[in-house]
Amino acid sequence: MIAATASHTVGRRDGRESGPVIRARFAPAAAAASLTIAAGAGAAALVIAYRRAEWGQDGAFTWFWAGMLVFSLPAVWWAVRRGSSARLRLAVLIGYACFTYLPKLLRNPAGPLYHDEYAHWGQANDILLDGVLFQQNPIVRVIGDYPGLHACVASLATLTGVTVWHAAVFVLVCAHVLLTLGVAALAGQIWPDARVAAAAAVVYSLNSSYLYFDTQLGYESLAIGLLVWALVAALRAIKGGRVGWSWLFVLLTVAIVATHHLTAIWLTGMLGLVAITCTIVKVPARTAWALTAVSGLSVALWMAAVSPRTGKYLEPYLGRALGQFSGLAGGGSGGRTLFSQSVAPWWEQYAAFAAPCCAALAAAGAAILWWQRRGSTEPFAKAVSAAMLLIGALYFPATLLILTPSGAEGARRSWAFSYLGIAVAVAPLIIALLDRARRPISGSGALLLAGCGLVMVGNTAAGMNPSYRFPGPPVFGSDTRAATPEVLAASEWLRETHGRGARLVADRYSGLIFGSYGEQEPATGSESFPAYHLYLADPGEPMPAALLAQLRDWRFQYLVVDRRMAEQVPEIKIYFENNEPIPHTGEPGFTSAQLTKFDTLPWLIKVYDGPHIAIYRFDFDSLGQTVHMGAR
Repeated sequence: MIAATASHTVGRRDGRESGPVIRARFAPAAAAASLTIAAGAGAAALVIAYRRAEWGQDGAFTWFWAGMLVFSLPAVWWAVRRGSSARLRLAVLIGYACFTYLPKLLRNPAGPLYHDEYAHWGQANDILLDGVLFQQNPIVRVIGDYPGLHACVASLATLTGVTVWHAAVFVLVCAHVLLTLGVAALAGQIWPDARVAAAAAVVYSLNSSYLYFDTQLGYESLAIGLLVWALVAALRAIKGGRVGWSWLFVLLTVAIVATHHLTAIWLTGMLGLVAITCTIVKVPARTAWALTAVSGLSVALWMAAVSPRTGKYLEPYLGRALGQFSGLAGGGSGGRTLFSQSVAPWWEQYAAFAAPCCAALAAAGAAILWWQRRGSTEPFAKAVSAAMLLIGALYFPATLLILTPSGAEGARRSWAFSYLGIAVAVAPLIIALLDRARRPISGSGALLLAGCGLVMVGNTAAGMNPSYRFPGPPVFGSDTRAATPEVLAASEWLRETHGRGARLVADRYSGLIFGSYGEQEPATGSESFPAYHLYLADPGEPMPAALLAQLRDWRFQYLVVDRRMAEQVPEIKIYFENNEPIPHTGEPGFTSAQLTKFDTLPWLIKVYDGPHIAIYRFDFDSLGQTVHMGAR
């Protein structure tokens, strides 16, 4: 029998190698050749898609997804193929991770573009210039309390001499690759089959944050990769590994806590579920509970000592969302219409609705498979896979929050975490279905690849607006298209003539540019500082005395007014901040008189006037004078 086995695996008795051996020997070369050609074709299609979108031509969506799928689907096939070696599978996953970073890299290769990118880029720049951590950020106040990403980027820029942006791109590409490999390593801690591990990495890459949100310059982009590897270290420690795995977990946990609040909270919750399921299944859970306590204590201490405002920052994303959702369920207002006035093609919109259904079907199948195999599965794998099923189940109620204005942002940000549970739980089901087929390319394999493409398209469409994904002409009220030549010129003028670090009031979109490229400190309003009431006041109406006192006491110097607020409706339906008291009825939220009244106020001096942008300097010493607020 040994001789027969050797003959089968090494070669035939006449000296010629058998077909499987030949295929195994040339598989790496075939994979490299096919994926190189596919990557070149895919990259060219992505460039065509962006160019067509930039010039307002049709076909951008078709070209984009043709470019993505022409590489992704063959890469998936090579990753889960039976005959792929461990090295080939690793190389394919690395190539897949690099290619899936390409859409974001091509979208803005030279500088920040998304809302949070302006904030994080400015924060890293400030650290590079001043060498001081924990500085308050003018765009997103809380990120100064979490300097992990900014310190990393600024340190790399200092050591290499490259710009902050190019240092950030390098960090983010590495983080994206490590995230993809980390998901495979996490699944490998539960299931010994390397194909299951690769399938988990592929399924995770289908979540709505993978292509754009978790590739942007943001603290989650770095922290979520650290979370996955922290879970890998935790599982190794729980299984009885060396104490070094526990110390590695502690080190990664500290790094996560210092980088991103939400990721640290999710890490604690995920480990808590693992500890609970291990306890139920009667797997030794002392280490799991200890690591959960370490994570939770780290989060609590950091938020208490370093960032006590984090809770207040996160509250609107859930608290108000639940209130709006309850009102929606009761037949009241508070809902939002999905894809309202979207330019996304019909097939993308349908795919967005189909993707959660596919995820639900896959999760149900994974739960059934887990139940069927519960008697033969090793206890540790049974416990952890049950925890992953529970984590994945959180994805589905979160999708309902997308129907509320306040909950939409929080729902999107939760999907990157809950999809980790779906990926790890569903991967064994995918391999089980593929193993039923006797041929390398079968009907079930083709159906799974088609489903992979459908979910990738649908989740990406649900997670990001077209203006975030595609270039194009300036659009008022779009974070990604806020950097118009006029706003850039106004911010540059203020910086060159009045220096950096001035406190000013502005709308959301002007504030992005003045707070990043302009190096100023904008405030766009909040419940405790309702700066938007300056703009909402009608001519002749007195300004709120408490607000004026705040402006004076906090030493605000300038007011920026974008007169387009009286002419156009913001694309993302926000003028200042998520919970602003401004009606969104499809008509501009301001009148021309409300935005030109500042010319008549004695305590405001116009220092800059452009086609749409005006800048006023506060003169609080004139507040005691008689104010005539009628339009001139």
